[in-house]
Amino acid sequence: MKKTSFFLTLLALATVATAAPLVRIQTTLGVIEAELYADKAPATVANFLKYVDAGRYLGGQFHRTVTLHPDNQPNNTVKIEVIQGGVNPDFAEKDWPALTLERTRDTGVQHLDGTLSMARASPDTATSDFFICVGAQPELDFGGKRNPDGQGFAAFGRVTLGLDIVKKIQSAPADGQKLTPPVRILKIERLP
Repeated sequence: MKKTSFFLTLLALATVATAAPLVRIQTTLGVIEAELYADKAPATVANFLKYVDAGRYLGGQFHRTVTLHPDNQPNNTVKIEVIQGGVNPDFAEKDWPALTLERTRDTGVQHLDGTLSMARASPDTATSDFFICVGAQPELDFGGKRNPDGQGFAAFGRVTLGLDIVKKIQSAPADGQKLTPPVRILKIERLP
Protein backbone atom coordinates (compact mmCIF):
# COMPACT_ATOMS: atom_id res chain seq x y z
CA MET A 1 0.00 0.00 0.00
CA LYS A 2 2.78 2.44 0.88
CA LYS A 3 4.68 1.65 -2.34
CA THR A 4 1.59 2.38 -4.44
CA SER A 5 1.02 5.67 -2.65
CA PHE A 6 4.70 6.61 -3.05
CA PHE A 7 4.64 5.90 -6.81
CA LEU A 8 1.39 7.81 -7.29
CA THR A 9 2.94 10.78 -5.50
CA LEU A 10 6.02 10.57 -7.75
CA LEU A 11 3.80 10.36 -10.83
CA ALA A 12 1.81 13.40 -9.71
CA LEU A 13 5.01 15.39 -9.08
CA ALA A 14 6.42 14.40 -12.48
CA THR A 15 3.20 15.54 -14.16
CA VAL A 16 3.35 18.91 -12.40
CA ALA A 17 7.05 19.32 -13.22
CA THR A 18 6.50 18.70 -16.93
CA ALA A 19 3.26 20.68 -17.26
CA ALA A 20 3.45 23.59 -19.65
CA PRO A 21 3.90 26.94 -17.88
CA LEU A 22 0.78 29.10 -17.93
CA VAL A 23 0.74 32.91 -17.85
CA ARG A 24 -1.90 35.58 -17.45
CA ILE A 25 -1.51 38.86 -19.35
CA GLN A 26 -3.65 41.54 -17.71
CA THR A 27 -4.33 44.53 -19.96
CA THR A 28 -6.54 47.59 -19.71
CA LEU A 29 -8.86 45.89 -22.26
CA GLY A 30 -9.07 42.52 -20.48
CA VAL A 31 -7.24 39.31 -19.66
CA ILE A 32 -5.36 36.95 -21.96
CA GLU A 33 -4.10 33.58 -20.73
CA ALA A 34 -1.52 31.48 -22.54
CA GLU A 35 0.22 28.13 -22.39
CA LEU A 36 3.97 28.17 -23.08
CA TYR A 37 5.75 25.34 -24.91
CA ALA A 38 8.80 24.87 -22.70
CA ASP A 39 9.27 21.37 -24.10
CA LYS A 40 9.45 22.58 -27.73
CA ALA A 41 11.01 26.05 -27.43
CA PRO A 42 12.88 25.91 -24.09
CA ALA A 43 15.27 28.83 -24.61
CA THR A 44 12.52 31.16 -25.85
CA VAL A 45 10.17 30.25 -22.99
CA ALA A 46 12.97 30.65 -20.43
CA ASN A 47 13.79 34.08 -21.89
CA PHE A 48 10.15 35.24 -21.78
CA LEU A 49 9.68 33.96 -18.23
CA LYS A 50 12.87 35.74 -17.13
CA TYR A 51 11.22 39.05 -18.08
CA VAL A 52 7.92 37.96 -16.49
CA ASP A 53 9.56 36.90 -13.20
CA ALA A 54 11.59 40.12 -13.03
CA GLY A 55 8.40 42.20 -13.38
CA ARG A 56 9.62 43.89 -16.55
CA TYR A 57 6.16 43.69 -18.19
CA LEU A 58 4.51 45.46 -15.24
CA GLY A 59 3.40 48.71 -16.88
CA GLY A 60 4.40 47.41 -20.32
CA GLN A 61 2.28 47.91 -23.39
CA PHE A 62 0.90 46.52 -26.58
CA HIS A 63 2.20 49.20 -28.91
CA ARG A 64 1.76 47.77 -32.41
CA THR A 65 -1.14 46.41 -34.42
CA VAL A 66 -0.70 44.84 -37.84
CA THR A 67 -3.95 44.45 -39.78
CA LEU A 68 -5.10 43.86 -43.33
CA HIS A 69 -6.31 47.46 -43.57
CA PRO A 70 -4.71 49.00 -46.72
CA ASP A 71 -3.08 51.87 -44.78
CA ASN A 72 -1.56 49.53 -42.20
CA GLN A 73 1.00 47.61 -44.32
CA PRO A 74 1.40 49.70 -47.48
CA ASN A 75 5.02 48.68 -48.12
CA ASN A 76 4.70 44.96 -47.37
CA THR A 77 3.81 42.56 -50.15
CA VAL A 78 3.42 39.75 -47.60
CA LYS A 79 0.60 40.75 -45.24
CA ILE A 80 0.23 39.46 -41.68
CA GLU A 81 -2.04 40.08 -38.69
CA VAL A 82 -0.53 40.38 -35.20
CA ILE A 83 -0.41 42.55 -32.10
CA GLN A 84 2.97 43.32 -30.55
CA GLY A 85 3.78 44.09 -26.95
CA GLY A 86 6.78 44.77 -24.81
CA VAL A 87 8.21 45.65 -21.44
CA ASN A 88 7.60 48.76 -19.40
CA PRO A 89 9.25 51.64 -21.33
CA ASP A 90 11.48 52.30 -18.29
CA PHE A 91 13.18 48.96 -19.06
CA ALA A 92 13.25 49.32 -22.87
CA GLU A 93 16.97 50.06 -22.97
CA LYS A 94 17.81 47.47 -20.31
CA ASP A 95 17.01 44.22 -22.12
CA TRP A 96 19.11 41.18 -21.44
CA PRO A 97 21.25 39.80 -24.28
CA ALA A 98 19.37 38.55 -27.34
CA LEU A 99 18.59 34.88 -27.61
CA THR A 100 19.37 32.38 -30.33
CA LEU A 101 16.43 31.95 -32.72
CA GLU A 102 14.52 28.70 -32.16
CA ARG A 103 13.21 28.15 -35.69
CA THR A 104 9.77 26.65 -36.29
CA ARG A 105 11.45 24.08 -38.53
CA ASP A 106 13.12 22.72 -35.38
CA THR A 107 10.40 23.30 -32.76
CA GLY A 108 7.38 22.28 -34.81
CA VAL A 109 5.40 25.18 -33.32
CA GLN A 110 3.62 26.99 -36.14
CA HIS A 111 2.20 30.48 -36.22
CA LEU A 112 -1.50 29.70 -35.88
CA ASP A 113 -4.36 31.77 -34.48
CA GLY A 114 -3.33 32.86 -30.97
CA THR A 115 0.33 31.82 -31.22
CA LEU A 116 2.80 33.80 -29.08
CA SER A 117 6.13 34.49 -30.76
CA MET A 118 9.18 36.69 -30.28
CA ALA A 119 9.61 39.87 -32.31
CA ARG A 120 12.99 40.32 -33.99
CA ALA A 121 14.81 42.18 -36.74
CA SER A 122 17.43 39.66 -37.87
CA PRO A 123 18.07 36.12 -36.54
CA ASP A 124 19.33 36.00 -32.96
CA THR A 125 18.14 39.53 -32.06
CA ALA A 126 14.92 38.82 -30.06
CA THR A 127 14.92 40.15 -26.50
CA SER A 128 11.65 41.15 -24.77
CA ASP A 129 9.09 42.20 -27.42
CA PHE A 130 6.62 39.49 -28.34
CA PHE A 131 3.59 39.23 -30.61
CA ILE A 132 0.35 37.29 -30.80
CA CYS A 133 -1.00 36.04 -34.13
CA VAL A 134 -4.51 36.92 -35.24
CA GLY A 135 -5.42 34.03 -37.53
CA ALA A 136 -2.91 31.59 -39.03
CA GLN A 137 0.30 33.34 -40.17
CA PRO A 138 2.39 30.75 -42.07
CA GLU A 139 4.58 33.48 -43.58
CA LEU A 140 6.09 33.88 -40.07
CA ASP A 141 7.23 30.23 -39.97
CA PHE A 142 10.65 29.05 -41.18
CA GLY A 143 10.71 29.50 -44.97
CA GLY A 144 8.02 32.20 -44.79
CA LYS A 145 8.47 35.36 -46.79
CA ARG A 146 7.51 38.05 -44.26
CA ASN A 147 11.14 38.46 -43.22
CA PRO A 148 13.53 38.42 -46.21
CA ASP A 149 15.97 36.06 -44.44
CA GLY A 150 13.33 33.28 -44.47
CA GLN A 151 14.30 32.13 -40.97
CA GLY A 152 10.89 32.83 -39.46
CA PHE A 153 10.17 33.79 -35.88
CA ALA A 154 10.40 31.88 -32.58
CA ALA A 155 6.88 30.70 -31.74
CA PHE A 156 6.69 29.61 -28.10
CA GLY A 157 3.08 29.38 -26.88
CA ARG A 158 -0.60 29.86 -27.59
CA VAL A 159 -3.52 31.80 -26.17
CA THR A 160 -5.90 29.57 -24.20
CA LEU A 161 -8.27 32.34 -23.07
CA GLY A 162 -8.88 35.86 -24.34
CA LEU A 163 -8.62 35.71 -28.14
CA ASP A 164 -11.47 38.23 -28.08
CA ILE A 165 -9.18 40.58 -26.12
CA VAL A 166 -6.39 40.04 -28.68
CA LYS A 167 -8.84 41.11 -31.41
CA LYS A 168 -9.96 44.14 -29.34
CA ILE A 169 -6.33 45.23 -29.07
CA GLN A 170 -5.80 44.69 -32.78
CA SER A 171 -8.77 46.90 -33.64
CA ALA A 172 -7.92 49.67 -31.14
CA PRO A 173 -7.17 53.16 -32.55
CA ALA A 174 -3.86 53.34 -34.38
CA ASP A 175 -1.74 55.66 -36.47
CA GLY A 176 -0.43 53.25 -39.09
CA GLN A 177 0.77 50.33 -36.98
CA LYS A 178 1.32 52.35 -33.79
CA LEU A 179 -1.49 51.93 -31.27
CA THR A 180 -2.64 55.39 -30.12
CA PRO A 181 -2.63 55.21 -27.20
CA PRO A 182 -0.84 51.93 -26.51
CA VAL A 183 -2.85 49.30 -24.63
CA ARG A 184 -1.27 49.02 -21.20
CA ILE A 185 -0.09 45.69 -19.86
CA LEU A 186 -0.93 45.89 -16.16
CA LYS A 187 1.16 42.80 -15.49
CA ILE A 188 2.10 39.37 -16.76
CA GLU A 189 2.25 36.63 -14.17
CA ARG A 190 2.69 32.90 -14.00
CA LEU A 191 -0.38 30.87 -13.12
CA PRO A 192 -0.15 28.03 -10.58
